[in-house]
Amino acid sequence: MATVVERERKYSGDEGFRLPDLTGCGGVVTMSDATAHDLDAVYLDTPDLRLARGRCALRRRSGGPDAGWHLKTGAAGGARTEYQFPAGPDDAGPPAELVALVRAAARGGPLAPAARVRTRRRERRLLDGAGRILAEVAEDSVEAEDLVSGERQAWHELEVELVDGDEALLDAVQDRLRAAGARPVPVSKSHRALAGRLAAADPGPTDPVRAHLATQRDALIARHPGVLDGDPDAVHDMRVAVRRLRSTLRTFRGLWDRREGEEVRAELRRLGGRLGPVRDVQVLAARLDAAVRAEPDELVLGPVAARLAERFAAELATALDELRAALDSDRYTALLRRLDGLAEGPTARRADERWIARRVRRAVTRADRRLDRALAAGGEDVALHEARKAYKRARYAVEVREPAVGKPATRLRRRLKRLQDELGAHQDSVVARDALRRAALAAYADGENTFTYGLLHARQADSAERDVPALRQAARRARRREVRRWLTR
Repeated sequence: MATVVERERKYSGDEGFRLPDLTGCGGVVTMSDATAHDLDAVYLDTPDLRLARGRCALRRRSGGPDAGWHLKTGAAGGARTEYQFPAGPDDAGPPAELVALVRAAARGGPLAPAARVRTRRRERRLLDGAGRILAEVAEDSVEAEDLVSGERQAWHELEVELVDGDEALLDAVQDRLRAAGARPVPVSKSHRALAGRLAAADPGPTDPVRAHLATQRDALIARHPGVLDGDPDAVHDMRVAVRRLRSTLRTFRGLWDRREGEEVRAELRRLGGRLGPVRDVQVLAARLDAAVRAEPDELVLGPVAARLAERFAAELATALDELRAALDSDRYTALLRRLDGLAEGPTARRADERWIARRVRRAVTRADRRLDRALAAGGEDVALHEARKAYKRARYAVEVREPAVGKPATRLRRRLKRLQDELGAHQDSVVARDALRRAALAAYADGENTFTYGLLHARQADSAERDVPALRQAARRARRREVRRWLTR
């Protein structure tokens, strides 16, 4: 299976639109002659179009240089990840590898043909002076059919996809195209083919809290393929989405049936318990590797870097296996379906702005009190960690009101993020010191020199001490009256 990152933009034009000369855009010297392709793609989805609603597109396409099975993830018009798998002559269905990647988006449900898109494509290459391909421009005549409703559509569009060019080239080409009358298109061909059923299937949340919950559920699902691959950014983003979901269910818990909300929070906590060990090892390994490299060679006694790398690699492999097993379980897809119910189903009460505002104020006030107690107790590690978690919940609560309040909420959210980061740096030091102590004990048992482990431990302790003044300053900035005035309105 091949994996590529696709960076493209789509456009449409009025009747009679003609592709302008694009030479001179971002280093383009030559436009090649057009090459014609006939493409025929069948898109698979669940009966309620969960893949399309989750910004996934699974298709089997014939024609063109990359015929076969494709899975695209991400929104059209930006960077999308595409997984490519060769098709066999007698395919009974999509490859198991691709099915695993869309398991979360499909909620474990069956996949069936949903739309067919036929495209007559005229493709040109944009070349620089050395003959390097910077981008490809496709003029597409499209005929699409919803294979369930029978709705048919036809349209023309342009696609500009980067090859060796950069975003500046895309911007320059877009300026030229818009000057010629083209307009950006925000959706993919498959979304356009399914537009009627998509509108009926996804009416959207009716209040800010459920909108936030739905956004984080979608973020969770979108990171699924990358997490299976062990991508550190995907693991981090999924973990953050889990935290936001848990926080939203806690802060605004009166909105749903209490028992259902608490059970879903417990399932999210369990999932977080699988994501945490993976992400913690990834962060800790990078932190301590950088710490070892920062020391002069004469102070690194013994195979410290190699021992730490070996230890973390083993821990990461075990943690990833456990995480993949959790994501491949029926329990996980059941959790996603329950999140669908909370985000899209009926609620126990109406989430009006005054009720939401009270909940947000309460979350911010609770975090302030936690930090005050922690600092009054001399900055004890566990107390500071609890304050950090409380400020995360406060920041996530502020995010719910940000669309309605605007810049004042954005300003507070950024101040809380800075404060949370300072608390996070302190906690990272705590975790690093514990890991170094355990590594030193293992090295001692093996008869190795433990000097460097002790030195690194002392460096981490010094770092934690230096964090306290920055922490106090961040707290003062987050509590300034002009930053929080909107909370009391």
